[in-house]
Amino acid sequence: MPRLAQQSILYQRGKLLPRVPRFEEPFGLESPCGGPVASEPDIAYARAQSLRITANVVCEESSRPMELCYDFVSPPRIVFGWGRRREVGGLARSLGQRAFIVHGSRTLERAGHLAELSDQLRQAGVEPIELTRISREPLVEDVDRAAQHLRVGLRAETDLIVAIGGGAAIDLGKALAAMATNTEGDSVRDYLEGVGRGLALTARPLPVLAMPTTAGTGSEATKNAVISNHEPAFKKSLRSLQMVPRIALVDPELGVTAPPEVTAASGMDTVTQLIESYLSRKAQPIPQALCVQGLRLAFPAVREAVHDGTSRSAREAMSHAALLSGLALANSGLGMAHGVAAALGVHCNIPHGLACAVMLPVTLQTNRAPCSAEMADLARLCGIEAATTDAAIEDFIMQIRDINAEIGIPARLSELGVRRDQVSAIVAGSRGNSMSGNPVDVSDEQLSSILEGML
Repeated sequence: MPRLAQQSILYQRGKLLPRVPRFEEPFGLESPCGGPVASEPDIAYARAQSLRITANVVCEESSRPMELCYDFVSPPRIVFGWGRRREVGGLARSLGQRAFIVHGSRTLERAGHLAELSDQLRQAGVEPIELTRISREPLVEDVDRAAQHLRVGLRAETDLIVAIGGGAAIDLGKALAAMATNTEGDSVRDYLEGVGRGLALTARPLPVLAMPTTAGTGSEATKNAVISNHEPAFKKSLRSLQMVPRIALVDPELGVTAPPEVTAASGMDTVTQLIESYLSRKAQPIPQALCVQGLRLAFPAVREAVHDGTSRSAREAMSHAALLSGLALANSGLGMAHGVAAALGVHCNIPHGLACAVMLPVTLQTNRAPCSAEMADLARLCGIEAATTDAAIEDFIMQIRDINAEIGIPARLSELGVRRDQVSAIVAGSRGNSMSGNPVDVSDEQLSSILEGML
């Protein structure tokens, strides 16, 4: 692609750019190039100093042309900042009068965050009702059980979901919001990609207010919820533009109580999402610009956040990067690392972020030939100076390996208990939506060889 233009977006500390029109319905219209028109996001607050996002809309070295016809999906409103969880009452009141709370681990309860959340809701005239807690990735049975309870006495016009926790809690909240109003199927499985009856979400879900507590999945900004099952084993998405949270309330202070191992895995999930979205065969200019900004923040901050969980600057940087990674993957897709990570979660019970982190270096090696220019750009972005493109890419991949090692991420799948007799099932389970964004096609034989080489 010839280098034709360069676009920059400047965020100034303490200044809000003029508001764009807010669309409460991010679905139902048609764009000139087909597909639904995405919602226009509110301008997010920037942190620290002025931050410049530079998007190379077209890049002269790339052999993969980018067609400039796209939609951009985002929550209608994003509220970001240290301590801003205390605004949840008024934000929730703008969506409804009764809030069903879906939350993550007991750490939130011990830290007093759940009590604070309920108090804030009551003060704003919103009735808080604890619906369910999740401490692992949600299963079909989790969704079905809680949805059945939620539907009893449902007030669809005034009820909402407040999902607070990691990606699992937010995904569960989004799925429950959809299942509360869509009752044609007997189970959420009937609506999942590739495994159910192919049912579509025809009724508008309950509005969701998402409050992430780990800087990782970016689920607060995406249009899907990942749901797993054991028998048969699968990990698939419930996906619709209607599932984008109505409000993403991102308070980096909520991450301070996350233990180092959670911070490490979720942080490298963010890094993986930013890199894979940037390199994806579905990549588009706005998500790529967000990836650039996110990686500038995440590369130095992920180590600091692990080593000093109380560091405000590191927590803010990682929360912002995670939000950007969610916006990026929702609009550009992912790649092999996430494709395999889904199967590792189902068949080997490996946490999602940890699986992504382990798979990232070998994914970059697999994709380096068609993405050499883009990887070299990322290397320079991360401060790597090398005489040649190949040397820059090699140093970039080595830097990721070094970060993994420093924050306690294993280098080999065998260190996570993966066995050779599980490889064929992992390969078969990797063929989901994420793999479709990988820059190169990877055959079953190639993927088997890659995985066996990591044992």
